[in-house]
Amino acid sequence: MRPSGRNLSQMRPISIETGVMRHAEGSCLIRCGDTHVLCSASIEDNPPRFLKGTGLGWVTAEYGMLPRATNTRNRREAAQGKQSGRTQEIQRLIGRSLRAGIDRVALGERQITVDCDVIQADGGTRCAAITGGWVALRLAVNKLIKAGAVTGDPIMDHVAAVSCGIYAGQPVVDLDYAEDSEAGTDGNFVMTGKPRLIEVQMSAEGATFSRDEMGQLLDLAESGIADLVAAQKAALA
Repeated sequence: MRPSGRNLSQMRPISIETGVMRHAEGSCLIRCGDTHVLCSASIEDNPPRFLKGTGLGWVTAEYGMLPRATNTRNRREAAQGKQSGRTQEIQRLIGRSLRAGIDRVALGERQITVDCDVIQADGGTRCAAITGGWVALRLAVNKLIKAGAVTGDPIMDHVAAVSCGIYAGQPVVDLDYAEDSEAGTDGNFVMTGKPRLIEVQMSAEGATFSRDEMGQLLDLAESGIADLVAAQKAALA
């Protein structure tokens, strides 16, 4: 039995509320169980310097966690004068993931920055940030299309992410903190809506895993991604 009482393939309750920030071109608050992430997308007409003159656009991301997002207070990274390695790794993952669903030629020479701020953490924050970040990105791109700033839709497909792992010897989907902290194997799966894989992060935290177990986790991830994409569509309807 999972600590939450969910079955092995059951996701946490998912909700996505859009338009939660007045000034951002796109924004949403995504809740995956007790993990809550505020996501916003901001459009800049100037691309990064290394892309000027190429005709290509860029999507990047920044990620942060509020001091009391967890059960103890963490110092703000700004107060420490630098970002942690974990934060840098996560925001690079978010950026890579979102760019995989974008036609950068159709986007044109502009940059969209997706900010993901964890309000409350209970496992799977990077996955929630990717899933919610895509919704914010979609809303921002919709404004470009409505304004006639782009000739076609730069977004090629949905992008979402879910965690899967081996907990108490069983493959499970969408780990909360109680499971994630005790999992023998931990993985994050980023996929498009088709679904096609964008990125897989897997590691043996306490026990090695077999090829068959990895296949089971991939099956769970596909099912979980389908639920997340359905939530994205419902939020945008």
